[in-house]
Amino acid sequence: MSSSEEMSWINWFCSLRGNEFFCEVDEQYIQDKFNLTGLSDLVPHYRHALDMILDFEHEDELPDEQVQDVEQAAEQLYGFIHARFILTNRGISRMLDKYHNAEFGVCPRVYCDAQQCLPIGTHDQAGASTVKLYCPRCDDIYTPRASRHQHIDGAYFGTTFPHMLFAVHPEIRPPGPPDKYVPAIYGFKLHHTAYAEQKARRELERERERLLQSSRK
Repeated sequence: MSSSEEMSWINWFCSLRGNEFFCEVDEQYIQDKFNLTGLSDLVPHYRHALDMILDFEHEDELPDEQVQDVEQAAEQLYGFIHARFILTNRGISRMLDKYHNAEFGVCPRVYCDAQQCLPIGTHDQAGASTVKLYCPRCDDIYTPRASRHQHIDGAYFGTTFPHMLFAVHPEIRPPGPPDKYVPAIYGFKLHHTAYAEQKARRELERERERLLQSSRK
């Protein structure tokens, strides 16, 4: 038997380029029906998709035109299961390893000093938005740098995951808030109203010029 034949569907899926943010969900977790409550209503071809994830041979042969639909359904179902699994102790542990290795990327903000980030969704509903990266130092979110990660549904990570991880492991949360860039001209800090005042002054000058030109006509 070749190595490709020995590879499980879960291992194969997580090893795909672009799926580096996903961790491998335990098959035991997936086989527990309680953990899948409500998912059959969200995913088409649910039974076939679940069997594909678990490498079970289904009794019914699928017509060729449905195979691709089931494959897509399996990926979607795995994403929903993944969002739940990473809130468990086992799931948090696996994602924590990735976090320590900076596998999710680092914050692009200069003053965050390459702080490791965690994946997060801005919505828990599928199709609402793609995955973002949460920086625990500046407490903000960013678009993943690599384009291959910018198509992943944010619902596969959910809105809770990073905060749950730091609730379980508060000792690894970095200190904050970080230093903040301060705008300055010739070394003098700009007041936060400086641009607004300058804009208002320019608008007043333009209005005066307009009135002056009108009076000359």
